[in-house]
Amino acid sequence: MTPVRFDDLLIPSTHACHGALEVATAYHTPSLLNHSIRAYLWAAAHAQGNGIAFDAELLYVSALLHDIGLVAEFDSHTVPFEEAGGHVAWVFGAGAGWSPERRVRASEIIIRHMWPEVPVEEDPEGHLLELSTAMDISGRHIDRIPAELRREVLERYPRLDLAKEFMACFNEQAVRKPGSTAAQSVAGGVADRIARNPLNT
Repeated sequence: MTPVRFDDLLIPSTHACHGALEVATAYHTPSLLNHSIRAYLWAAAHAQGNGIAFDAELLYVSALLHDIGLVAEFDSHTVPFEEAGGHVAWVFGAGAGWSPERRVRASEIIIRHMWPEVPVEEDPEGHLLELSTAMDISGRHIDRIPAELRREVLERYPRLDLAKEFMACFNEQAVRKPGSTAAQSVAGGVADRIARNPLNT
């Protein structure tokens, strides 16, 4: 793995990226906002350190919106939160002037972040977001990110009350949607994995 520093990270600056940050800032709690930003940063760091080519704008927008289905304004009582978030991303992409194909890609990436694994050769952005969200929530494979970079990212975007807020959201989703991936995560012991996350210390 090639050493990666914060200043090395590819952080896109496009109209769509600025809009996604504005939407995420308006609707997320500070904890969920920082989590979404860190998810992009972990993904970009892993990609750059391992030579994985990716669409930075597409990944950034998807990362910023991947948990928007957990917030009250976009919560769905009929579909899992990641599917609700995928629909929001499709609508957002239409407003940003993206092609239908690009809107579908954003939706796919967000839905797939809850998959157990996304093959990098089939969907590099989906692979990176699935990996990075697991890194941030449960600490899985976080040792793949250099320690100094982890320190700097956490200083800039602290975890705040993420563990408490995230589990409250997932527990509530599990009660209302017992067949959802959130419910499967709760039943599979995500609370214990979050508690053991080395990023919390």
